[in-house]
Amino acid sequence: MDMGSALGSVGFITVESMEQRERDGQGRPLNARPRDGLGRPLARGAEGVARVPEGILLTPAEAIAEAQRLLDAGRPFHAHEVLEGSWKSAPDSERELWQGLAQLAVGLTHLLRGNTIGAQSLLRRGQGRIRGFELDPPHGLDVAGLVAWAQGLLDALAAGGVTSQEQAAPRLLRAPG
Repeated sequence: MDMGSALGSVGFITVESMEQRERDGQGRPLNARPRDGLGRPLARGAEGVARVPEGILLTPAEAIAEAQRLLDAGRPFHAHEVLEGSWKSAPDSERELWQGLAQLAVGLTHLLRGNTIGAQSLLRRGQGRIRGFELDPPHGLDVAGLVAWAQGLLDALAAGGVTSQEQAAPRLLRAPG
């Protein structure tokens, strides 16, 4: 028996199974497995919810609108994917902002999945990253409101529980006027 077969029989990933993984044109692995509404992977072939295309490039206004739509639909993991795309393509001066927004969405994802420790960690990190944009928020973002929203969730978690009202999707844009 060769080493790959022996390792495969005890649950290790074999070279053969790694070669079968979906890859993009540069050879980077893709995650084509279907996912549920909170981004949890489902079995291959299962019916999942529509995914955000990998490498999607949206303008800031488009990304904010799509992320808000997904948050409002109870799909913060998918909102995170949109925000992550913006983070990776943002100018250096805004990368921290977009990364923080993506982390807030993942923090909400963890909360809705019941992972309070993960939620607290990501809400804190996201909140810390966006704080520097409170005085002059770009793209009409309500950075102060998002910082307050994250703090409200963190306070509720520290107090022992979060209500469904507190779990509501945050508003990304400042109210007009």
